Amino acid sequence: MSVKGFQGTSLLDFPGRIASLVFLGGCNLTCPFCHNPPLVIAPEDYPDIEVDALLDDLQERRKFIDGVVFSGGEPTLDPLLFDLAASVKAMGLLVKVDTNGLAPKVLEHLLEQGQLDALAIDLKTSLARYPDLHDRPVHCDSLLQSVELARQAQVELEFRTTCVPGWVDADVIREWGEVISGAPVWAIQQYHAEHALAETMRETGSMLPQEVQELARIAEGYVERVIVRGL
Repeated sequence: MSVKGFQGTSLLDFPGRIASLVFLGGCNLTCPFCHNPPLVIAPEDYPDIEVDALLDDLQERRKFIDGVVFSGGEPTLDPLLFDLAASVKAMGLLVKVDTNGLAPKVLEHLLEQGQLDALAIDLKTSLARYPDLHDRPVHCDSLLQSVELARQAQVELEFRTTCVPGWVDADVIREWGEVISGAPVWAIQQYHAEHALAETMRETGSMLPQEVQELARIAEGYVERVIVRGL
């Protein structure tokens, strides 16, 4: 058994702590503005890392890391996630999952097993436009279930929205603001176009910093704290 990639340590992906970042390949969306398209459309291009080797490496690192972040792609699609999370918790480390929120039953299982300490859920665009993010049906009810599940869970929670031109505007922020009203943290992130999945989105460019800041100011009216990233 293997995972798709393993990247050193990260300060940003586990708030206030040092974490190792593990990538799992594949996704149930093909967002044209995806910033990591090889993991979505060609995960086989990434080197495989044997699970035993990964766990041995994490065991070595546990002296100076606080936890492990599982990202992707979409980590909730990989059946290895449950065993990996259990193994990481058994080392005394924290577990965080970065997700698009379309697999609430996976999140529910992790929570029921006490295998999840922190969670980041992406809010990509208006609910009405989620079907445009894939060539197969997208079940927005699943995302709303994950949002509600996360808000009731005893975990560190962050919602994230990347300010993609043409996909995110003030109306999108207000729409999601109503849904997540009172949430602890909402990260408003600049979009960097150079690695986008679709060529048209690579040509789109980014919003002006003041435009991102304005969207962040709108978000501040709905949640306890807004973080602006990438400017």
